[in-house]
Amino acid sequence: MTLQATHALGRSVAVTAGDVELFTYTYRPDTPVLESPKPYLHPVRTLGGATVSLFRPHDHVWHKGIAWSLPHVGEHNFWGGPTYVEGEYVQLANNGSATHREMTTLSATPERVEVGHTLDWTAQSGDPVIEESRSLTTTVVDDTTWVLVLETAMTNVSGVALWFGSPTTKGRENAGYGGLFWRGPRSFTGGIIQSPQGAGGDELRGTRAEWFGFRGRHDETGEHSTIVMVDDTANPQHPPQWFARTEQFACLCPAPFFSEEVELPAGETMRLRYAVVVADGDHGENGTPLLASHGRLALAARP
Repeated sequence: MTLQATHALGRSVAVTAGDVELFTYTYRPDTPVLESPKPYLHPVRTLGGATVSLFRPHDHVWHKGIAWSLPHVGEHNFWGGPTYVEGEYVQLANNGSATHREMTTLSATPERVEVGHTLDWTAQSGDPVIEESRSLTTTVVDDTTWVLVLETAMTNVSGVALWFGSPTTKGRENAGYGGLFWRGPRSFTGGIIQSPQGAGGDELRGTRAEWFGFRGRHDETGEHSTIVMVDDTANPQHPPQWFARTEQFACLCPAPFFSEEVELPAGETMRLRYAVVVADGDHGENGTPLLASHGRLALAARP
C-alpha cells in the first residue's frame, strides 16, 4: 500500500495510504494559550478509514488526538488547562507552548514517511524552557495495520534543573498522566483496555507494562478498531506505569513520571521513543500482543 505525504506549508503534514488519510500532523496550531499550544495528530484513522482520535472534547478541551503533553515541568504546565496544586486544580498563568521552529526532515517513499522538526518550549511569559528535536515515522505492516514511531530529544535550556511530574507526584492519587497521550472517540467509552497480563478496565490504571492497548467500537458502523502503544526499552522508568481510562472516556498514556518525578538538569537532554500501532478490527486478548510486536519491530528498525 503506497504511502504519500502532503505538506500544507507552515501548518501541517498529512500522511495517506492509498486513498485513506491516516493522520494529519498539525505542527503549527492556532490553539488558545490556556490549552498549552502544541503539535498534535488528528484525525487519526485506520487503513479502513475509521477515525480513532478525538479533538478538543468539551470535557477536556486541551486533549488533542495524539499529542506529547506534560502537566508538570518545573513550574510550567505544557498539558493545558488548570494545574493541580495542594489538593485542587487551579488556573495559573503557567500554560506554556511547544512551538514549531524548523522542519528538518520531510521524506516520503511508497513504504515510509518521515517528518522531523525542531521546537521551542517556552513559558507563558515567553522565557525559554526546552529545545526539542522530534521525528515521526510511518510504515504500513499489512492490509489492516500501520505503525507510527515518535522520537523526541528534549534539552533543558531554562538555566535551572527541571523536575518532570504529574498530578500524582503532587498528591492526587492515581492521576499520573503526562507524556504521549491518546484520546479516543466517544464511542470507545466502555471499551476494553488490554495489557500484556490480560484485558480489563480502569482497574489497570497505574500498572507497569511495556505496552498497553485499547479495543474499541465505532458508532454508525458497529465495527471495531485497536490502538496499541509501545514504550521503548531505553526510555526513562521503563516499563512505565500507564494512565488508561475507559469508564469516563477512552485514553492511553505511557507515563514515565506517573508516581515519581524525574530530574532533567540544566543543559542535559532527555530522549524518549514510542510506537503507536493502529489496526482495523478487534484482535482479541490473544491477537493484541501480536500488534504490540509490530510496534517493537518498528522501534528496532530505527536504532
